[in-house]
Amino acid sequence: MALCAKKRPPEEERRARANDREYNERFQYASNCIKTSKYNILTFLPVNLFEQFQEVANTYFLFLLILQLIPQISSLSWFTTIVPLVLVLTITAVKDATDDYFRHKSDNQVNNRQSQVLINGILQQEQWMNVCVGDIIKLENNQFVAADLLLLSSSEPHGLCYIETAELDGETNMKVRQAIPVTSELGDISKLAKFDGEVICEPPNNKLDKFSGTLYWKENKFPLSNQNMLLRGCVLRNTEWCFGLVIFAGPDTKLMQNSGRTKFKRTSIDRLMNTLVLWIFGFLVCMGVILAIGNAIWEHEVGTRFQVYLPWDEAVDSAFFSGFLSFWSYIIILNTVVPISLYVRYALSLLWGLSRELRWSLGKLLSSVKVKFSRGNLESSPSCAVNI
Repeated sequence: MALCAKKRPPEEERRARANDREYNERFQYASNCIKTSKYNILTFLPVNLFEQFQEVANTYFLFLLILQLIPQISSLSWFTTIVPLVLVLTITAVKDATDDYFRHKSDNQVNNRQSQVLINGILQQEQWMNVCVGDIIKLENNQFVAADLLLLSSSEPHGLCYIETAELDGETNMKVRQAIPVTSELGDISKLAKFDGEVICEPPNNKLDKFSGTLYWKENKFPLSNQNMLLRGCVLRNTEWCFGLVIFAGPDTKLMQNSGRTKFKRTSIDRLMNTLVLWIFGFLVCMGVILAIGNAIWEHEVGTRFQVYLPWDEAVDSAFFSGFLSFWSYIIILNTVVPISLYVRYALSLLWGLSRELRWSLGKLLSSVKVKFSRGNLESSPSCAVNI
């Protein structure tokens, strides 16, 4: 997966030469490996905690915990804060880890799909993650397109082919793509193996309906447009086979360019709770300031008369400093105006929703296995079907 995250310099134009991996590797183009997951084993804990402490409430309770560890201002045990805070963080981390596990699983499934790649004049089975820019790929009917391809030829007359773009734009109707006339006759493996055309085109971008480039071959140049392209995520339909030249792979494909980075999920309830916590914390600070000022005035006007009976701590040398310490003490004492129990309930509801989702997924999987098993019995044993 290291290749998936490899950083490369920005491109001004894309150059891809057919059947010449050594030439294409000089440009350090991205491999066809994709990565939609956010974490790995080493980064999960620090990154997830950093994301969680972007929530105002989590930061507030962490700040409150730190205050409770200072004996000069704390009158409450730190256990009252750390237990619910750890519970909330743990539940959220479990949910995020489960989501990312399924992303890893999906990435592995996609990266390990098989594709027919023309290598040294022979069609070989290759995993999608091993497909490179400049490779020539053979697609068959109902197969997903492995990368952004320039259509070279197809089984249909005039190099036509039909694709379904539901994963790209949600449209289920068929779209027509056509190879340029000069390559539409390259239907034989021997001819494709000798094809050494070079494509110079725009750099990777997220525009699904636009493409501009030029094919240079046999000292001639031929304009290319979006009608000549098969984008990753499309499905070949009603076409027996076609051949395509890989132009963009992996994170450079238009599908991945449009997907963006996986972000930390925030619901509208999360945003509302953040806003409420900020307002409540402002109210808490105002109350603490008022009470601290009252404490400082009392210590200055009245408290000094009771020094024999109520002496200040060694660290306190003035009424102002006493009021300063009292401010933080009041923040701790009045911390219940921000209800941590509400966050615990919210976290438990997320965990309950996650467990229901997992049970639903498991039930769906078991039911599909049961159906397949029953079908297998019916196909292999007709007598069983009669008895049933």
